[in-house]
Amino acid sequence: MPLLLKARMPRPAVETASLQSSHADADAEARRLAAAVARGDEAAFQELYDGYHQRLFRFALVLGRGDESLAHDTVQSTFVAAARKLRRAESEEHLWNWLARVARQHIAKKWRQRRRDPVVNVADLPECVDGVEPDSVLEESLDAALLSMDADERELVEWFYFDQLSHKEIAARLQTTSKAVSSRLERARAKLRSAIARSLSHET
Repeated sequence: MPLLLKARMPRPAVETASLQSSHADADAEARRLAAAVARGDEAAFQELYDGYHQRLFRFALVLGRGDESLAHDTVQSTFVAAARKLRRAESEEHLWNWLARVARQHIAKKWRQRRRDPVVNVADLPECVDGVEPDSVLEESLDAALLSMDADERELVEWFYFDQLSHKEIAARLQTTSKAVSSRLERARAKLRSAIARSLSHET
């Protein structure tokens, strides 16, 4: 009888050692950054911002159901909190979870102020979902939302939000006007918000 399932091959020792070394380096860097930020080191704070602002924005964009204004406000508030309150990090994961928790708290506060119920109750967001970190689920929801959009709309959103290109820079790439880019972005924003809401509704 033929063997239907191949036995899982163990990872080569060199690959395993390389991964362990990579994680150890990332954890050491996170500890260094957190300690330096706690001392008021501006260069370290800039490193922290450069290393995490895009991931944090993506995270906040999903938690805020595609509200880019809220996402930007959340990122700013989270880094302000980091400058004031971050004292240490045991690992890269610990550092990210600290930033993500501050972002969740900020968005939960904003939702309460608006007296609206979000698709995801961010205040009660569990620490894990079936063994998966909640921020991973949210990032996957954003990826799913982006993939549901037309390719040209997805490219426009990625250029503007994640590559941080200006309307003028995008217009130059597309050989059009800034006004036309603004109109296209507005339509893309509406589709992204709707796609995120649909994606999250499937997760909950």
